[in-house]
Amino acid sequence: MPAGAQSITVRANPDVVRQTIVANATQRGTPIAQNQPNMVVLERTVSDPIPALDKEFGPSNNGVRKFRIRVRFQGEACKTLVVQDVFVINNAGTALEQVFSLTQPQYNNRDSLVGLKAKAESAATCL
Repeated sequence: MPAGAQSITVRANPDVVRQTIVANATQRGTPIAQNQPNMVVLERTVSDPIPALDKEFGPSNNGVRKFRIRVRFQGEACKTLVVQDVFVINNAGTALEQVFSLTQPQYNNRDSLVGLKAKAESAATCL
């Protein structure tokens, strides 16, 4: 598992997990960059300055800064491993685009995976 990634096992099949991620993102208005059978990638533009990111990764002064949340999942009926990692993108969509993996827990905490687990399991038919 990549450094900084979080994981959880969900009692649901991978398609239920994917549908739950897509539904949550749509409900929140979070853009979906990729929607594949075993991976969903979300991207959210950072609208407010975050000095800690400027200090660690440099400014994003030639384009927007985004967070990219990659959620990968694999498994079978009633047992799916979900792995989430988070990246910051400086100068997104430009020739100067840079992507950095965020390993700090404040940017990739387990709470979102726990919420995903609860929602997916409530929609699943597992006992």
